[in-house]
Amino acid sequence: MNYDLSHIRREYAQRSLSKKDVYTDPVKQLELWLDEAVHAEAMEPTAMTLSTANKEGRVTSRTVLLKDLNTEGLVFYTNYNSLKGQQLRENPRASALFYWAELERQVRVEGITEKSSTEESDRYFESRPESSRIGAWASDQSAEIPSREYLEQRQSELEEQLRNKKIKRPPHWGGYILQPSRFEFWQGRNSRLHDRIEYFWKEDKWKIRRLAP
Repeated sequence: MNYDLSHIRREYAQRSLSKKDVYTDPVKQLELWLDEAVHAEAMEPTAMTLSTANKEGRVTSRTVLLKDLNTEGLVFYTNYNSLKGQQLRENPRASALFYWAELERQVRVEGITEKSSTEESDRYFESRPESSRIGAWASDQSAEIPSREYLEQRQSELEEQLRNKKIKRPPHWGGYILQPSRFEFWQGRNSRLHDRIEYFWKEDKWKIRRLAP
């Protein structure tokens, strides 16, 4: 079977992006674009595709939610025993990609990951809804399970066990911070002549350059 997709094509709006338009700090530029994505009512504006690789170079991608953005980097949370956690133990390098179709924009971030502090992970865990906190205990993320019913029964059992009790953060669950060394801001343009502005860390400061589309 040959499923030909070559005819699917659309032109982009005439938004532009140049070096003079952007902040000198890529974190501030990402904050600006995130804010504009929120105001544009983009679906899941904080969703980012996180790509990781094991020591053999096997690459895996999945969508996670950005939960904090600061001068240190981008913070997300997960089960440390999940596939992504296993790969990050073997190879801390990772890449994150935001895509906002409503604004015809994407941002790519590359860098090194490390675990967030226990205090930061505890603080975020306590801010989650109770059902999500129980879910972190119920799901052995990435492990094989016999059925959906098994998972729902596990959740129900824990809800009963933990009723009226303080739900502490599982030791196998917490945050990672992606410490960036490279950003790329992409703005869709007509005729596939897209605008690409790259930030890269060199000589203890961010440098900016334009890339060909």
